[in-house]
Amino acid sequence: MKITDIKIRKLLDSGKLRGVVSITLDDVFAVHDIKVIQGENRLFVAMPSRRDEKGTFRDVVHPINSEVRTEFETQILSTYKKELENQNAEREKNNPSI
Repeated sequence: MKITDIKIRKLLDSGKLRGVVSITLDDVFAVHDIKVIQGENRLFVAMPSRRDEKGTFRDVVHPINSEVRTEFETQILSTYKKELENQNAEREKNNPSI
Protein backbone atom coordinates (compact mmCIF):
# COMPACT_ATOMS: atom_id res chain seq x y z
CA MET A 1 0.00 0.00 0.00
CA LYS A 2 1.49 3.30 -1.12
CA ILE A 3 0.60 6.92 -0.55
CA THR A 4 -0.44 8.21 -3.96
CA ASP A 5 -1.49 11.73 -2.92
CA ILE A 6 -0.91 14.05 0.01
CA LYS A 7 -2.92 17.22 0.54
CA ILE A 8 -1.99 19.77 3.16
CA ARG A 9 -5.39 21.01 4.35
CA LYS A 10 -4.23 23.52 6.95
CA LEU A 11 -0.95 25.15 7.99
CA LEU A 12 -0.62 26.84 11.38
CA ASP A 13 2.20 29.12 12.56
CA SER A 14 1.95 28.67 16.31
CA GLY A 15 0.98 26.12 18.93
CA LYS A 16 1.66 22.41 18.89
CA LEU A 17 -0.70 21.65 16.01
CA ARG A 18 1.16 22.75 12.87
CA GLY A 19 -0.92 21.22 10.12
CA VAL A 20 -3.78 18.98 9.05
CA VAL A 21 -3.22 16.55 6.20
CA SER A 22 -5.21 14.13 4.04
CA ILE A 23 -3.63 11.21 2.19
CA THR A 24 -4.81 8.87 -0.53
CA LEU A 25 -3.61 5.27 -0.58
CA ASP A 26 -3.30 3.38 -3.88
CA ASP A 27 -5.57 6.00 -5.53
CA VAL A 28 -8.60 4.37 -3.86
CA PHE A 29 -8.63 5.02 -0.09
CA ALA A 30 -8.53 8.40 1.67
CA VAL A 31 -7.51 9.17 5.24
CA HIS A 32 -8.36 12.65 6.56
CA ASP A 33 -7.46 14.60 9.69
CA ILE A 34 -3.88 13.43 10.04
CA LYS A 35 -2.15 15.99 12.24
CA VAL A 36 1.36 17.41 12.06
CA ILE A 37 2.39 18.10 15.66
CA GLN A 38 5.38 20.02 17.02
CA GLY A 39 6.81 17.82 19.76
CA GLU A 40 9.51 18.77 22.23
CA ASN A 41 12.31 17.74 19.86
CA ARG A 42 10.77 17.33 16.41
CA LEU A 43 7.72 17.37 14.21
CA PHE A 44 5.71 14.16 14.15
CA VAL A 45 2.54 12.81 12.56
CA ALA A 46 -0.52 11.85 14.62
CA MET A 47 -3.14 9.65 13.01
CA PRO A 48 -6.85 10.52 13.24
CA SER A 49 -8.17 9.69 16.70
CA ARG A 50 -11.24 9.88 18.88
CA ARG A 51 -11.79 9.92 22.61
CA ASP A 52 -13.12 6.69 24.14
CA GLU A 53 -15.52 6.42 27.08
CA LYS A 54 -12.59 6.64 29.53
CA GLY A 55 -11.33 9.87 27.98
CA THR A 56 -8.32 8.26 26.31
CA PHE A 57 -7.62 9.14 22.69
CA ARG A 58 -7.39 6.12 20.36
CA ASP A 59 -6.26 6.13 16.73
CA VAL A 60 -9.11 5.49 14.31
CA VAL A 61 -6.69 4.34 11.60
CA HIS A 62 -2.98 3.64 11.90
CA PRO A 63 -0.09 1.73 10.34
CA ILE A 64 0.35 -1.74 11.85
CA ASN A 65 4.15 -1.76 11.87
CA SER A 66 6.90 0.75 12.51
CA GLU A 67 8.33 0.56 8.98
CA VAL A 68 5.08 1.72 7.41
CA ARG A 69 4.59 4.37 10.12
CA THR A 70 8.09 5.72 9.41
CA GLU A 71 7.48 5.74 5.65
CA PHE A 72 4.14 7.55 6.06
CA GLU A 73 5.65 10.08 8.48
CA THR A 74 8.62 10.73 6.19
CA GLN A 75 6.43 11.35 3.14
CA ILE A 76 3.86 13.45 5.01
CA LEU A 77 6.47 15.62 6.74
CA SER A 78 8.40 16.08 3.50
CA THR A 79 5.25 17.33 1.74
CA TYR A 80 4.36 19.49 4.76
CA LYS A 81 7.81 21.15 4.75
CA LYS A 82 7.64 21.81 0.99
CA GLU A 83 4.21 23.40 1.38
CA LEU A 84 5.50 25.52 4.27
CA GLU A 85 8.46 26.66 2.13
CA ASN A 86 6.09 27.50 -0.74
CA GLN A 87 3.83 29.48 1.60
CA ASN A 88 6.80 31.41 3.02
CA ALA A 89 8.14 32.14 -0.49
CA GLU A 90 4.70 33.41 -1.53
CA ARG A 91 4.57 35.70 1.54
CA GLU A 92 8.00 37.11 0.72
CA LYS A 93 6.98 37.63 -2.90
CA ASN A 94 3.84 39.52 -1.88
CA ASN A 95 5.50 41.48 0.97
CA PRO A 96 9.10 42.25 -0.02
CA SER A 97 11.25 43.85 2.67
CA ILE A 98 12.33 47.38 2.02
